[in-house]
Amino acid sequence: MTASILIVDDEPSVTDLLAYNLRKASYAVLTASDGREALRVARETKPDLILLDVMIPEVDGLDVCRELRKTSAVPIIMITARGEEIDRVVGLELGADDYVCKPFSVRELLARIKAVLRRSQPDDESEQPGSLSGPGGLCLDVEGRIARINGNLIDLTRLEFDLLRFLLVNAGRVLTRERLLEQAWGYDFVGDTRAVDSAIKRLRAKLRAGAPLADAIESVRGVGYRFNT
Repeated sequence: MTASILIVDDEPSVTDLLAYNLRKASYAVLTASDGREALRVARETKPDLILLDVMIPEVDGLDVCRELRKTSAVPIIMITARGEEIDRVVGLELGADDYVCKPFSVRELLARIKAVLRRSQPDDESEQPGSLSGPGGLCLDVEGRIARINGNLIDLTRLEFDLLRFLLVNAGRVLTRERLLEQAWGYDFVGDTRAVDSAIKRLRAKLRAGAPLADAIESVRGVGYRFNT
């Protein structure tokens, strides 16, 4: 089945470039040029993925992401201006799955789209445990993608859930930032690995809020992270 992708950008040249390459890659394409239209189209058509520019009229991309995340888990890739690190960090905090910076490589963007779509699909049940547990009453329902601490739900983004699951599966092992990027983001990431640090920081804060002992993530200086059980 062909995946549908909603492009949200107010620059016709960017929209046309993306639409051409996405159709060439056999995706169905939808477009919106401002935030209000994006919310309407997303709710009416339920696309499989959204490419969302931060700087769009009416309602900016961050607010669109925030509003969508109230009711939808649709994968979102934010498009930001180069150097606007705050937009990338805030976008990930709001639940975006990934980001690209303008000007971007179409080939890299297509790889990210493929990875995010693959990551959003249910995993093969035969390849994973049904549940994982950790200290402080932490429990992951892997199939349902639900995290609880002492029975209380923890609101994790898709990326945070995938990071926590991978850390739990490899409890006791030191995982490099590059390995975490590859597993949680779903592709061979080239560039700044600070995205991992930002995601881990948010994840640890949510675990501590549920129960201090649930945050068993240890930073291994100069290498990466380890989950201690």
